[in-house]
Formats: sequence, C-alpha cells, structure tokens
Amino acid sequence: MDLSNLKPAEGSVKNQGKRIGRGQGSGKGGTATKGHKGAKSRSGYAKKVGFEGGQMPLQRRVPKFGFTNINRVEYQGINLDTLQQLVDDKKIKDTVDFDVLFSNRLAGKNDLVKVLGRGELKAKLKVSAHKFTASAKAAIEAAGGEAVTL
Repeated sequence: MDLSNLKPAEGSVKNQGKRIGRGQGSGKGGTATKGHKGAKSRSGYAKKVGFEGGQMPLQRRVPKFGFTNINRVEYQGINLDTLQQLVDDKKIKDTVDFDVLFSNRLAGKNDLVKVLGRGELKAKLKVSAHKFTASAKAAIEAAGGEAVTL
C-alpha cells in the first residue's frame, strides 16, 4: 500500500449530484430545470392538500349531509358472553372492574365502559362499569352478582 493506491472506504463518498441554478455557464442555470412559468416554478410553492389542478376538488363536489352531536358520549361496549369467556379462561374470579378490563385489553385507559346484555352469564360476579343496559343488569343480578355503577 502506498499513496498511489489509496481509496476511500466503500460507500463513504457520494457524488454530489447536479448543481442547479448556479449560473448560465453550468448548463443548469436560467430556469434551473423548473420549466417556464406556472406555480411550480415559483419559490415557496406548496401544493394544497386535496388540490386537483384547479378542477373542483372531491371534498367540494360531494354534498354535505348529516349532523354530528358535539356532546355525544362514546362508550366501549362489553357483552356478558365476553365476561363469561374471561371466567371460563380463569382470567377473572369474582370481581370485574376497570383495571381488569384494561389489562385484558377490552377497554382503553380513557374509555367509558358499558356492559351489554348479549349472551348469558353463569358466574356470580361483582361488575363495576360506567353504564349497564337493563337486560345486562338483570342477568348479572339473576346470576347472584352485583352491578356497580361507577
């Protein structure tokens, strides 16, 4: 090895690419590969989200309809058959509270929980939730359990 055969490490040197807009002598001066006129040739150009080249955008072509109630309260529904499945899998014994539901990934940490009446419950459980349907509450109490509203 001597000075005549030194080379940089493989992949350490990248070619610099074409230098655009550095005068006419470079061959890439003038319009600097941006073509002539139009929005895309200007400095500071940024395409708007949903812009369709001046055509009426889809967002504005489609009619508006419906109503969204800003005061709506969204509940995470959990059915009785899901609770029975947890009992069968020996994941819960006698109490079902928010921590149990969260640890079993049935509810997120900021969710409100509503117990729904699908399926049947055989186990005697003390269930704590934010809301119960009438049928769910009746089924829990019929099985000898307790429904506690948080």
